Amino acid sequence: MLSSQRKQRILQILAEEKQVTSSDLSQRFGVSEDSIRRDLRELASESLLQRVHGGALPVSAAIAPFETRKNVQTGSKQVIAKKAVQLIQAGQVVIIDGGTTTAEMVKVLPTNLAFTVVTHSPSIAVALVDYPLIDVIMIGGQLYRHSVVAVGSAVLEAIAHINADIFFMGVTGVHKTAGLTTGNYEEASVKRALAARAAETVVMVSPEKMNSASAFVIGDLTLASTLVVDEEPDDEMRQWLANKHISLM
Repeated sequence: MLSSQRKQRILQILAEEKQVTSSDLSQRFGVSEDSIRRDLRELASESLLQRVHGGALPVSAAIAPFETRKNVQTGSKQVIAKKAVQLIQAGQVVIIDGGTTTAEMVKVLPTNLAFTVVTHSPSIAVALVDYPLIDVIMIGGQLYRHSVVAVGSAVLEAIAHINADIFFMGVTGVHKTAGLTTGNYEEASVKRALAARAAETVVMVSPEKMNSASAFVIGDLTLASTLVVDEEPDDEMRQWLANKHISLM
């Protein structure tokens, strides 16, 4: 089998099984693990998979630029947004992450609901200007343009003084072994810190993020109490989430 044919088959196996290991692929194809690792490196360089220790996971499509992501799975994000809004109650302190899915959520917030929003996303803060009953606390820092959010030490310091009821987290990957992931190291740190300051963390998961991974780990899936989805995950993932007491909405 040619290397190009083997790489295509690796991608097919990855799509079917949601993860691959170098040792298993070596046995399947009857080639050395060095050859498999070379295949995985080349596929990763084309952004076709995410390499992890011992193998690879499906790469998240949600790491594209913000303007591109605004047009990905738009209908799904709108469904997820409408579900997520139902979790907000009057008087709560709610942390809203940056991202295209949370941007859809802000559009469907009820205008008669009074609560407080904490956000490190300038675009989320501006979108809330027309909601007179919502108090907005905007956390500032260095702008990470890819996701249009503030990151850095100033953000982390400000977060430490907040106790929130719920945190709506945006991610680029959700995988049972890789956990919750995103494409930027600093952004992962901020998301982790925000989750630590909230009584409940809700992760909004459009289909391209499920069973995929990005380079930087926010935390284990158990960091989330609820996943808000449009499409039901596969049986294996659903059972895994149930065993970990993570709700699906």
